[in-house]
Amino acid sequence: MATVQLSDIIDVKVFQDLPSVNSPEKTAFFESGVVTRNSLLDGIATAAGKTAELPFWKDIDATVAPNLSTDNPATLATPDKIVQGEQIARKAFLNKGLSAADLASELAMGSRAMDQIRARVDAYWLRQWQRRLIASCNGVLADNVANNSGDMVINVAADATASQTATTKFNRDTFTDAVYTMGDAADALRAIAVHSAVMKQMVKNDDIVYVPDSQGRLTIPTYMGLRVIVDDGLPVVAGTTSGFKYTSVIFGEGAFGYGDGAPVMPVEVQREANQGNGAGVETLWTRKTWILHPFGYQNTGTPASVSYSLAELAADAAWSRVVERKNVPISFLVTN
Repeated sequence: MATVQLSDIIDVKVFQDLPSVNSPEKTAFFESGVVTRNSLLDGIATAAGKTAELPFWKDIDATVAPNLSTDNPATLATPDKIVQGEQIARKAFLNKGLSAADLASELAMGSRAMDQIRARVDAYWLRQWQRRLIASCNGVLADNVANNSGDMVINVAADATASQTATTKFNRDTFTDAVYTMGDAADALRAIAVHSAVMKQMVKNDDIVYVPDSQGRLTIPTYMGLRVIVDDGLPVVAGTTSGFKYTSVIFGEGAFGYGDGAPVMPVEVQREANQGNGAGVETLWTRKTWILHPFGYQNTGTPASVSYSLAELAADAAWSRVVERKNVPISFLVTN
């Protein structure tokens, strides 16, 4: 009896050209404007090299007073200038192989094998994309506590369950304190990402307002005008004696930049005739090259491999802030 293999049901070129069923652009992070993608970042991600230089114009220093005009032609004014800063981002070179031994037999049973493969692979990469974003947030938080006196963080969580009160749990006062770590730039915030346990508390507080989606259905949760993104990948830390601490992240528009590169072989089917004791095994390989970088930061240090792992992204050693605090559109709130 003939065995259906991946090469029988996958046309690599067609597979590459199909639009993603699950892509970063379809996440709440994208729809809220927290993450932005543009052709410049795509080009940088596609270009050669392990790192990317992301220049930005520094603002005009408002602490320097303007010149006082006179009618004396001998009094000469000296112009100031604007300068560029630089953010260094390290690209992520990633790949995933899916063996045909189990996958082909499962997928070939249906008439829409290509759709099932596409949905499975895209969903996997979407989860990895979100995990790298959250890991980067954890690293920015760790760096901020270690090197910037925690000026982006409000932490009201108690270490013991017995010490937890309404003020140590998510509430409007602590949310407001976290928002205004950005000072007068607080109005740039657009979304808040929370753990489902925190979302439960927000619902209990009757603070969630649902607004219409593109189809007019009341399905998008908001809090104080910010879109709510629920993700259980956000940090949950056990207290020193009991209980848990939950980190919520408040984002402004363009908090992260995203670029999608072009690996030499984005999709490939590999045939190994001698595996399976000669029965043959095929593997579907997919590859990604990404830039996913928080505005106002640069990567520091050197990863163990070419790209940062999730654990390395979550460490303070990977990050250094290169702009003033209020210019970083991210705030953190730690609660019970």
